[in-house]
Amino acid sequence: MKALGFARHGSTAELELCELPSPTPGAGEVRIALRTAALNHLDLFVLNGLPGLVLEFPHVGGADGAGVVSGVGAGVQGWREGDEVVFNPGLWCGECEFCRRGEEALCVRFGIVGEHRRGTLAEEVCVPAANLARRPRHLSWEEAAAFPLTFLTAWRMLVTRGRLAAGETVLIHGVGGGVALAALAIAKRLGARVFVTSSSAEKLERARELGADAGINYTEADVAREVRSLTNKRGVDVVVETTGAATWTSSLRACARGGRIVTCGATTGPNPAEEIRLVFWNQLSILGSTMGSARDWAQMVEAVEGWGLRPVVDSTFPLEAGRLAYEKLASGRQFGKIVVICGN
Repeated sequence: MKALGFARHGSTAELELCELPSPTPGAGEVRIALRTAALNHLDLFVLNGLPGLVLEFPHVGGADGAGVVSGVGAGVQGWREGDEVVFNPGLWCGECEFCRRGEEALCVRFGIVGEHRRGTLAEEVCVPAANLARRPRHLSWEEAAAFPLTFLTAWRMLVTRGRLAAGETVLIHGVGGGVALAALAIAKRLGARVFVTSSSAEKLERARELGADAGINYTEADVAREVRSLTNKRGVDVVVETTGAATWTSSLRACARGGRIVTCGATTGPNPAEEIRLVFWNQLSILGSTMGSARDWAQMVEAVEGWGLRPVVDSTFPLEAGRLAYEKLASGRQFGKIVVICGN
């Protein structure tokens, strides 16, 4: 099969189209003939190299994908060749204390497709059958690949961890990113008032078209001060924090008393300045969140289909031009997800 792989860590120059053996599904797994895949910032981190991450080279990135079941391993029930599917990119053991209580995202051996095993930037991939869901009927193949990781992450952040309720207010940093746009869609559907930030006037305008109640250009205004103005000095109930060092102080200052900051990433750095007095005096809750459980996945897919939610697709690239897709993601110019076409 064709795949976009790399034989060592480094820049996008290490990426090349290669031929790899077609994967064979093991017990409890299915093989998927991929139609589409989608990039996440995780793919850049894996390419660059992560501390403690040991890969089998050549490695194939990509956590998100959509396609047709093309092979079924031993013991798999309920799925057959020809089924159109998407899948939860999370990997778990099913045996530890957290898995046994239905918190697979806390698994002591938790992993992600494209990070801890070969991923979706290829013509085929094998994944656990337990991770599958049927492709939502209203989504194109491009959209089907674009929603799993980001919508799952945003769902757990807002619904499971953040306990967002109708009528509450939310601040979302960096609205061009996939998790931020997924959070915007979910928060609005839950009945929240949503403020978003960006350095781009165009991205802020597009976010308003998607339902954002206000947009703040962080190069022109103090985000926390603007949030206080928009909320009559109260602050927001929930902050969706994906960027880390660059926004952390603003997140603390923008929170209402008793507010919740839910963090799933640190794209601008993992060691922000901390004003601990704001945390205890305002009784803030700081909640970590990564991917989602099997229950989160099932609830999210049901909501995407039931509510008619659609991910924003920025652009598409053929697999042969996958390096260009990585380069666009690294540039930060995208609004929404970058999709790679893997097969017909």
